[in-house]
This record gives sequence, C-alpha cells and structure tokens, in this order.
Amino acid sequence: MAEFKLYDFDTEFSNYLQKWYEKNFGRFRTYDEMEDYVPEVYQTFLDSPAPFLNGEKPGEYFEKFDDPVLLVDWLKEYVHQDINVPDMLLNRISDLGENAAPTIVEMLEDSHEPAELRMHLISLLREIDSSLPYPLFISWITHWDGEDELTENAVETLESADLRPTDAVQRIKAAYDSATPSGKMAFLSILSRTAGNEDMVEPAIRLFEQTPALRIHLAPILARFGKASALPALKKAALSSETGYLLFIELRSAIEALGGDAPKRKFSDDDPEYDSLRLLQDQE
Repeated sequence: MAEFKLYDFDTEFSNYLQKWYEKNFGRFRTYDEMEDYVPEVYQTFLDSPAPFLNGEKPGEYFEKFDDPVLLVDWLKEYVHQDINVPDMLLNRISDLGENAAPTIVEMLEDSHEPAELRMHLISLLREIDSSLPYPLFISWITHWDGEDELTENAVETLESADLRPTDAVQRIKAAYDSATPSGKMAFLSILSRTAGNEDMVEPAIRLFEQTPALRIHLAPILARFGKASALPALKKAALSSETGYLLFIELRSAIEALGGDAPKRKFSDDDPEYDSLRLLQDQE
C-alpha cells in the first residue's frame, strides 16, 4: 500500500473557522451576517500556510502528486476510514483527465467497494468526460431494477454525455432487447437526447403501452424523440380512467410538445394525487 496521511481537512477548517468566529464576532450584528463570510474564510484557509501541513497550503497540498494510482488509492482510504474526502483531492484526480480513467474504472468494477466510493468514482469519470466506463455502465443498466442509485448515477452520466463520437449508441441498441423494463427506459432516455435515434421511437411506444408503471417517465422521453407517431398512444393513456392526475400532466405536456391537442379531463378530490396537489396549492 502507498504511504500517505489522511488529513481531516474538514475538521481542520472547523477549528480554523471557530477561531475566526471568536476573533471577529464583534464585527457583526447577526449570526446570519457573519455566516455570509464563511466562503471567504474558507478560501483564506485554502490559501494560507497551515501548521498541520507543516506550512503547506491546504488548497495546494495535493497538487504535487501526479500518480493516478496513488491518488485514487488515497481517495479509497479516506472512504474506508470514514473521513470526509477533501474536495482538493477529487479536483486533483479530475485534473489528471483521461490518464486517471483506467485506474478509476478498475476500482469502480470492484463490487465489494462501498457505494460512497463508487459514487465518487462515477462523478470523477463524468467530470473527466471519459468514454472508458461506458461498456460497464451499459452492462449495469441492462440489469437495472430501477432502484440502485449507483446505476442511476451511471444513467445520468450517459444522459449528459456526447455519445456521437463513441460506439456507445450501438452498444445500447444491441443491449436493449435483453434489458429489464427499467433498463430499457433508461436506454431510451439516453438515446432520446442524441440525434439520429429515430429507430427507437417504435420500441419506446411499445414499452409505453406495455408498462403503465413507467409511463410517467416515458412520456417526456417520447416528447424528446419528437415524433408525432407517439401521439395516439399518449392520447389513449391520457383518456384512460386508470391515469392519475400527475401522470396526466406529464402526458399533456408530451402531447403538446409534439404539436398535438391534449384531451380534456376533469379530476375530482377522489383522485388522491389531484387532492394532494390542490391542498399544497391552497397552503401556498
């Protein structure tokens, strides 16, 4: 194991801030007024030589390290020892860019690592904008139950990515038929954000028709695809007596986004969603 120290930067800043409070309390009329200065105090903490770092500046401490294996292992140890991960460490790993991606992905593939660590790793890969983890993400999504937050984070990463320069689109389409319903929905959400995937509109309509529980998520996906061929399915669902108020709102938005005229529906207090929303509005 690499040798490094796990400095608790959050605790050190709390101590620094407490001393600043004691020294400057008399300058402020209210506690909130004093709180407004905390970001400035934090920046001063980062830029000032610190005794606990033998005179090094907290904001620059990790800058002298450029080995991704060392830095990612350092991140791992922070999580394993239940010490808050310093933003400066995460920023340093991100600054290494694609050079850090293989090390990050290798650790991410270890399902025995804690979820907190793996969440950090996905966030780093998103910041680096690396396509290296895409096959791994697609594999997770294929088996997604709709609940796992790690996979949800992977979905969000692919949703925000520019997939055109990669083979990820073809990988997604190849995996689609074997995916769970939640996985299919996630794949459609990803593909609906990239031009040129009109061939997935019909599969999206079929999933919408066959999976009522996912319609509230699939309606905006169909709207993003931008094809009027989805209007009949959307309108039929909007008129269904099984459609609650919240789903109807999503369906109406999708229909109007596609240039259609949304059906008129009346809801009463017997619909728990309508009643709950009305009560919230009355309280405002």
